[in-house]
Amino acid sequence: MKTDNSYFEEKVQLRLSCIKKGITVLDCYAGKGILWGEVKKRTTQKIDITSIEKEPGKNKRALPGDNIKYLKSLDLNKFNVIDLDAYGIPFNQLEIIFKRQYKGIVIVTAIQSMLGKLPTGMLIELGYTKKMINKIPTLFNNKGIDKLKNYLYLHGVQSIEGYFIGRKNYFKFNLK
Repeated sequence: MKTDNSYFEEKVQLRLSCIKKGITVLDCYAGKGILWGEVKKRTTQKIDITSIEKEPGKNKRALPGDNIKYLKSLDLNKFNVIDLDAYGIPFNQLEIIFKRQYKGIVIVTAIQSMLGKLPTGMLIELGYTKKMINKIPTLFNNKGIDKLKNYLYLHGVQSIEGYFIGRKNYFKFNLK
């Protein structure tokens, strides 16, 4: 079951750790804006937020629609932080960020359900074939966070920091 803002305090602390002298954020899964609203309450630093929300009516201040389209078209260099607080693993969004050679902090929520399927594209990049994945899909879906870490490493991510709670992972990394 999807729950908005589970482990809320950990998510807030992770975002607070990104703030130096003010930041510009692209919040790709803005929801109602509660998370970054709380972060703003807890700091005196300036935070400019561009929000994207796919669900109509959920956030009237957000850019409406699919964050993938915005990630492909916005000038990502305007942002110090890109926030991917997704249900599941935001593989497609990460692919765009890497292809566009974004430089800055990326915050990721990566949640894998008990037998949750990992993104096929990620598994293929890690060396598995479609034939292998299709033949025994559950075999390749265990240890999802380890596979995600390996995928990030292939894209130059040397270290990540955050909270790893079972299959719920909240972390950040810096692309330089």
